[in-house]
Amino acid sequence: MKEPSKFCSSSDPPTPPRCCPKLSTLLHQHSSLTFIRHCQIQRPGSSHPNPNPSPPMKLPPPATAAAAAAANLLDSADPIGQSVIKLISNFCFSFFVFAVLIFTVVAMTYQSPDPWLSSAPALTRHFTDLIPNSTFSEDSSVLNTGEDFTTIAAPETAPVVDVNASSLLNSGINDGDDSNSSVGCGVGDWGNVVNCSDPRALVAIQRFNARVFKSILFLEYRTPVNGSKGDECDVAWRFRNKREKSWRRYRDFRRFKVRVDEESCEVKVVDASGWHSGVNARRPRGRWSATAGTRNPKVAVKEKDSEINDTIVTIGSDAAFRKGRYLYYSRGGDYCKGMNHYLWSFLCALGEAQFLNRTFVMDLSACMAGQYNPSGKDEEGKDFRFYFDFEHLKEVASIVDEEDFLRDWKIWDKTHKRKVPVKKVPTYTTTPMQLKKDESTIIWRQFDGPEPDNYWYTVCEGKAATYIQRPWHAIWKSKRLMNIVSEISGKMDWDFDAVHVIRGEKAQNKELWPHLDDDTSPDALVSKLQGVIQPWRNLYIATNEPFYNYFDNLRSHYKVHLLDDYNYLWSNTSEWYNETRSLNNGRPVEFDKYMRVEVDTEVSYRAKTRVETFYNLTKDCKDGINTC
Repeated sequence: MKEPSKFCSSSDPPTPPRCCPKLSTLLHQHSSLTFIRHCQIQRPGSSHPNPNPSPPMKLPPPATAAAAAAANLLDSADPIGQSVIKLISNFCFSFFVFAVLIFTVVAMTYQSPDPWLSSAPALTRHFTDLIPNSTFSEDSSVLNTGEDFTTIAAPETAPVVDVNASSLLNSGINDGDDSNSSVGCGVGDWGNVVNCSDPRALVAIQRFNARVFKSILFLEYRTPVNGSKGDECDVAWRFRNKREKSWRRYRDFRRFKVRVDEESCEVKVVDASGWHSGVNARRPRGRWSATAGTRNPKVAVKEKDSEINDTIVTIGSDAAFRKGRYLYYSRGGDYCKGMNHYLWSFLCALGEAQFLNRTFVMDLSACMAGQYNPSGKDEEGKDFRFYFDFEHLKEVASIVDEEDFLRDWKIWDKTHKRKVPVKKVPTYTTTPMQLKKDESTIIWRQFDGPEPDNYWYTVCEGKAATYIQRPWHAIWKSKRLMNIVSEISGKMDWDFDAVHVIRGEKAQNKELWPHLDDDTSPDALVSKLQGVIQPWRNLYIATNEPFYNYFDNLRSHYKVHLLDDYNYLWSNTSEWYNETRSLNNGRPVEFDKYMRVEVDTEVSYRAKTRVETFYNLTKDCKDGINTC
């Protein structure tokens, strides 16, 4: 019989293999169970257990806790390196998930500072903040319109004439003849009369304008013409203020005194006159005639601003009318409400038309609320085009005039047996989503209920607010009013500061505005403005204070300008008066309070330093006590 294995001797405890000598002591202490397991062996060459097993040996003392832990670690299948790798990978994955979660939360809650870079719902939320709820209170402020928030891609305009002055000045120099420097400069034939058509004169004027009017973007120059004296040149140009974000262009023409430096051969502008002083460069103008025209004999015919095209959109033929799909709103409770209320409702209707992919039937007549009229009474018969840019609205939205639409509808029903399909919607509870698939030619929303259920903007409330986005970019201020703004700013050579002084009913209401009256008194204005605006600057005061002489104390420190100083811009001899009169079928148009506030606000926006009543002149809150 062969001897038992050397690992299972009955007298000796098991000895660790030579492959692991460093763990001999540890295994020796932990050999109890291992020794018993290994010693139950069979005899070599036999299938039965050994009939004479060796007596059990005495076990060593129990192993310590450290020895047991080390043994368990030895029996583990995963090495230490793999455990460390798993730990690091789990940590990195947890950090990635956490970062993605933070980014998602920020992306969902972030509000862009520029609303026009945000989504359509963000635009609605932004303007909803301007009109916080459905209860509209009287407010003399002007609601910001589309051109106040976005930069629209401008249509192609004639570029500024770029003349290489050095090449022009050197083109006529004769290096071999120094007897007459004027002839050497190429201006000897000018004599005492400046040749304003010479390109060098235009280059000199361009350089002068670029140096003096830094807030103006010059878009197009016309060829200069001679002024009233031999050394004067009149020139006209198109421009835009850099603070205005629309692409609209304005015109100016000024008179310049031009001289030539014979030593340096340089054409220079030595003096320039004020706004619209270059009358010889003004575009040709026809005379007003009280009997001109056939449709409206009382309307004068005159060349209008070429930048204004507010002709009414017509449908055309009967076939074009029948192929169209229209959204028609009947007159509701919004009529004769404040202008902010009117815009809020109008843009809701226009937004629904765009959502339904339909042409909006627009009533151009408007009712001006009594708060904007000197009489305090509501005044009907106003035209949308008096206040807003109808040309821009036509370009960005599908609209048709209500009068033309109703006439074509009536003609169709009289001349055809098959009437125009009409879907009447008597209540605002019928949502735009329910009308999305309607195939009727006309969807007619009717607002016959009591207030406020007959307000147009109720259509866009509730669930519809997530689908209907008001197209604020479609509303721009009237180009005619903006021409007045440019003219007032140009009279001050675009170099002025402005202060907005709010008084009126708020100054009289001591309960809501306890300090406003005292903080806007003449003496208080002088002391507060002296620390903000330099003395003898052009100071434009935008205010609702009815007394013209209220600000006389400021005239001892500043060159004060008020809106009433420029009332000739809307007098019965002005361009604005005649053009609005032609839109109103020959009836004169009053320059109402809303127009005044609109012009005041826009002129203030163009000031280099602007001081506001609230937050600058007084500590009272804009909306009353405890509302800051």
